[in-house]
Amino acid sequence: MTTTQDLLKEAEASTDPKRAEALYKEILASPNSQHASTEQKEAELRHQEAALVKLGELYRDQNNAQGVAEVINLSRGFVSSIAKAKTAKLIRTLLDCFSTIPNSQSIQMDVLHENIEWAKREKRIFLKHSLETRLVGLQLDTQQYKPALTLIETLLTELKRLDDKMVLTEVHLLESRVYRGTGNLSKAKAALTSARTAANSIYCPPHLQARLDLQSGILHAEDKDYTTAYSYFYETFENLSTQDDPSALGALKYMLLCKVMLNLPEDVTSLLSIKLASKYAQLRDVESMRAIARAHQKRNLADFEKALKDYQQELSSDTTIRTHLSALYDTLLEQNLLRIVEPYSVVEIEYVAQQVGQGRQAVELKLSQMILDKVFHGVLDQGRGCLLIFEEPAADRTYGAAIDTLEQVGKVVDSLYAKTIKLA
Repeated sequence: MTTTQDLLKEAEASTDPKRAEALYKEILASPNSQHASTEQKEAELRHQEAALVKLGELYRDQNNAQGVAEVINLSRGFVSSIAKAKTAKLIRTLLDCFSTIPNSQSIQMDVLHENIEWAKREKRIFLKHSLETRLVGLQLDTQQYKPALTLIETLLTELKRLDDKMVLTEVHLLESRVYRGTGNLSKAKAALTSARTAANSIYCPPHLQARLDLQSGILHAEDKDYTTAYSYFYETFENLSTQDDPSALGALKYMLLCKVMLNLPEDVTSLLSIKLASKYAQLRDVESMRAIARAHQKRNLADFEKALKDYQQELSSDTTIRTHLSALYDTLLEQNLLRIVEPYSVVEIEYVAQQVGQGRQAVELKLSQMILDKVFHGVLDQGRGCLLIFEEPAADRTYGAAIDTLEQVGKVVDSLYAKTIKLA
């Protein structure tokens, strides 16, 4: 009779995915012998556990999200016979199979909801918390901020009661990211402070410390404090690079973004020559930031727009980079417009639009915004299609001097009044 071990070896050696799938399912369907010794039963359980993971990986390689979901549901019957800590690890390993499957978020969320309910029924509290934390992360990725905040509130109440600092740190970090997504920066900072407080009382793993530093850098960048943000991004990059974590590339892009936002685009080349960054230098993501730096250095809007178009996927997929580059584009447009209109007292809007290579309507809107922000003094004459620029009006000091004189006279009158009262 073929043993589960033989079946497992045959499945691993098989080059036919369908044959391997059938063998893994046969291993999982094989009943445990009642007369077997304890060692044999443990060995069979190990083989079944390995078959579960291998089947999940097989479906992952085929981008079969539904298949992974079925494996996770199948594992529930199996995990009742193994230790709770091992159960959590097995389910987390299977859930990780979703990470490389595109457009699998909805199936993953359904699977998580089912398993959270199962964990509640089985009273597996720590597994429930782990799954709920993962669900919050998914809700954040899919911009479902309201249900994420509701789940975070419930999680924090339970975690504080259990005093589980590690998961508490992760949940506070997720809370900070959710609030940042909603645009509530003050609450995002408060949640990050809570995460750091919880992390300080335990050993914080390097990957979690890197995520804390990354979030700190993002929040400082939102406050336009790019120097502090750069130092946090550098810490993150150094930490992740030493672990060969692929997300180190994201931290490097943020570092390059900070240099550009600090008006130091020439530092981009020297930064990419350091030992840790050199291996990423030829990647498209890094090349996109290099193109932005070159356009900014030349103050060239056309080059900037070309870089945004050529590297759309690399520059638009990240919310942080997209937001800051949008602000940088506005600044560049403003500087270009100022340079063009500065020599004139009257200039046609059409001419200005041609010079900056933008549509007339967009230029007119930007000029009116600049006038309202008092970047320069002028008026848009829409009838003639012209911009009238005035010299900065000199402040009239007459009224201020008159008010000062009246204040002094008031003091004299008060003084005389006080003396008359004394004489009376």
